[in-house]
Order: sequence, then C-alpha cells, then structure tokens
Amino acid sequence: MLLPVRPPLALRKLFHQCHWNIPNEENKIFLTFDDGPTPQGLPIILETLSRYNIKATFFCVGENMAKFPSLASEMIEEGHVLGNHTYNHLNGWKTPNYSYYRNIQKCSDNIKSCLFRPPYGKITRSQARHISSKYKIILWDVLSYDYKKSVGYRQCVRNVVKSTRSGSIIVFHDNLKSENRLRDALPGSIEHLLRKGFIFDTIK
Repeated sequence: MLLPVRPPLALRKLFHQCHWNIPNEENKIFLTFDDGPTPQGLPIILETLSRYNIKATFFCVGENMAKFPSLASEMIEEGHVLGNHTYNHLNGWKTPNYSYYRNIQKCSDNIKSCLFRPPYGKITRSQARHISSKYKIILWDVLSYDYKKSVGYRQCVRNVVKSTRSGSIIVFHDNLKSENRLRDALPGSIEHLLRKGFIFDTIK
C-alpha cells in the first residue's frame, strides 16, 4: 500500500523537530533528491535542472559520494546544496541508535552539511530528538513516488502538481528505481509548477 503523497498532520505534529515544509511569503518551493549520486540518475537530473535554471537540494548517501567523487563535485560546481542521508542508507527503525548516529557521522566525512534526511523517512522519536541538536532534519510534504514501478510518470507529475503548496518540500530520487520515470516526470512537474508561479529554491 502506498503512503499518502502528503504526510498526515498527526505525524508532522508527532515529529515536530523535523521540517516538513518551509513557510514563506514568496511562493518558494524546494525540490529535493534522495539516495545519489548515481551515474544513472544524476546526469538526467542535472541536465533537467540546468535547462530550467533551477537549483535543488540533494540528500546524498556517503557510500555513493565515496564511489563517485566526480559526480559529487559536479553537483557542488553547479550550485546545488548537499545534505546527509547516512553513509549506508540505513533504516532508523531497524538500526540501534548508536550505530545510526555513527553512520550519520561517517557520512559527514564526505558531506559537510547541517541538513539531514533519514532514509525512507524512517526515524524514531529518540533519534529525531538527538539528531536535531546537530542537524536540521528535512522531511517533506510532497512525495512524487518516482521510485514505484506501479506508478507511471504521468501519475508522478499529478502527485507533485496537485499536492504542492507554497513552502512545499518535494521528493524525487536519484537511483535505479526512478531512472525511467525521471526523464519525463521531472521536467513535466517543473513546467507545471513554473506555470503556477512557484519559485524554486534550495534548503539552507
């Protein structure tokens, strides 16, 4: 069963240490990408963002940063912002706290950032309390579902366009699962959102 495109209000209140959106009066929205960098997805993403002159925030897996340092450099050179997504893409629900914190710290050796996003969005309340003392924990309020085989690219676009509000944090993915849908879903979503008057910005 798919999770809601927009997370329930009760969940947002329960994890109040986390940033689910970024309210502003300028109609800004925040495009984010998880799990990279990968040689399959990142070139598609960077080419698309460059075409529309948009900067985004990438939550990167430390292991991938170490494997593909040239891709990591390319993101930075093009003016995008990087965030910590653990070193080994760990599920916080299934990882002891000590091991989880160590893995985040290991990722920080490759990514110097105050931003953190838990893989799968799965984090316990004790982890959120601890991590928020050092990092700004960024979750989302719009999930594209670009990684789901059962969701076509047109549905990804509908998910994003229908649910985005001023201040929304939107999630796409830089991984093998999303590669095919990214080619059409990302530019399609961007074009619709630009027509609606939204301004894309990075998370700081």
